[in-house]
Amino acid sequence: MTEDLISRPTALVLGATGGIGGAMAAKLATRGYGVRALHRNASAMAARNPSIEWRQGDAMNRGDVVRAAEGVSLIVHAVNPPGYRDWARLVLPMIDNTIAAAKAAGARILMPGTVYNFGPETFPVLDEESPQRPVTVKGKIRVALEEHLEAAAADGVPVIIVRAGDYFGPGAGNNWFAQGLVKPGVPVKAVTLPGVPGIGHQWAYLPDVAETMMQLVEHADRLPRFARFHMEGVFDADGLQLAEAIRRAVGDPRLPIRRFPWFFVRLASPFVPLFREVMDMRYLWQERLRMSNRRLVEVLGAEPHTPLDRAVAETLANLGCLPNRQEANGRLPETARA
Repeated sequence: MTEDLISRPTALVLGATGGIGGAMAAKLATRGYGVRALHRNASAMAARNPSIEWRQGDAMNRGDVVRAAEGVSLIVHAVNPPGYRDWARLVLPMIDNTIAAAKAAGARILMPGTVYNFGPETFPVLDEESPQRPVTVKGKIRVALEEHLEAAAADGVPVIIVRAGDYFGPGAGNNWFAQGLVKPGVPVKAVTLPGVPGIGHQWAYLPDVAETMMQLVEHADRLPRFARFHMEGVFDADGLQLAEAIRRAVGDPRLPIRRFPWFFVRLASPFVPLFREVMDMRYLWQERLRMSNRRLVEVLGAEPHTPLDRAVAETLANLGCLPNRQEANGRLPETARA
């Protein structure tokens, strides 16, 4: 074994089969990390993606997580219950297992955050110190999750949290873009808007989130033990910019733009648990919301940013919504920093 392999840092990614977990696993590998992941069917995952060191186990089992974290310097906590199910029962035990593993390994915790922590009285502009007064059960759980991490940091575990808006991008399937704006697997026939035209909304392109998180890890020596950052991401100032970018990507300036069927979702919500959760989050589409990245820029100098047209085209291509992926990607500019 060469000296380079011996000295190469290792990261444990919890949630490596999800959008942000998968993006971070790929990003870490390109930056010289060995990547380890925990999965309930490790042998099957190893056959699908042999570049990752898969360990058998469950993020709900503390012993599994602690064993998987042996020898790592970083734990990416990107694991969540699927969809909107069982948050109250699963989220906090999983973060406590990650904290125990980080303490045992002497590792840093890196976690993606959300805007669920905040109620509408803190809008329209959010920074890292905005009051956290959530109006939903899921928001209260997110606040408690960060409180657990802040307590762990006070006990010696370094933590980085990166909050961002609604994810979209290659590999991000459980999100509003893929499940609301368009229909995966078929050419785009219309765009469905969950928000109100004229109301700004906060999005985040998944590759930019992963690059931002990676750069913060690389600047960790300049960070406090408990570090929180907001990404500006993609701010859709009038609620129509993503829809117009979809029109440009498919080459149809008259592509229909429709309103999301909130009325139907409300009627069905007493009978469909997912719809009840969706209705709880509707306030994020009814109020202007923008995240300030001032603190992030102070550390990194600039926030990683992919031009909107390229980000949207790559997302649509990954979802199987563009008939000619190569043509769509080829006519757009390369990723830039802004």
